Amino acid sequence: MTPSRILETVLYARDLAAAEDFYGRVLGLKLHVRNEGRHIFFKLEREMLLIFNPDVTRKPGSGPLAVPPHGAIGDGHVCFAATASELDTWRDRLAKAGIAIEATVEWPGGGRSIYVRDPAGNSVEFAEPRIWGFAE
Repeated sequence: MTPSRILETVLYARDLAAAEDFYGRVLGLKLHVRNEGRHIFFKLEREMLLIFNPDVTRKPGSGPLAVPPHGAIGDGHVCFAATASELDTWRDRLAKAGIAIEATVEWPGGGRSIYVRDPAGNSVEFAEPRIWGFAE
């Protein structure tokens, strides 16, 4: 047996309010859970985007829902799937929100990606699934 898909992706941000504004208001993701000062979780169709405050999650948890300490140093990365036409819509939406496009990549095997930064400095990519050989 092998894993069939990724269920959750984690990014780290100390300013959870800024992260919630970016992912909620700018990107339109649906907030699923907020734990003040610790984390915010967003629910997509079949995946979760978890954003933790690394200063808190590096400490051992307690209680029945305690998870092992975790965290990351440096900028993380997440990539959201988008069709070719959606990429143009994302470019416009991000520009209207004052978010600069950091890079646009035309991949040799076909497909495009655009990259921006979230308020914590994480790299946020929007890409056509075909860059990895997946159908749109």
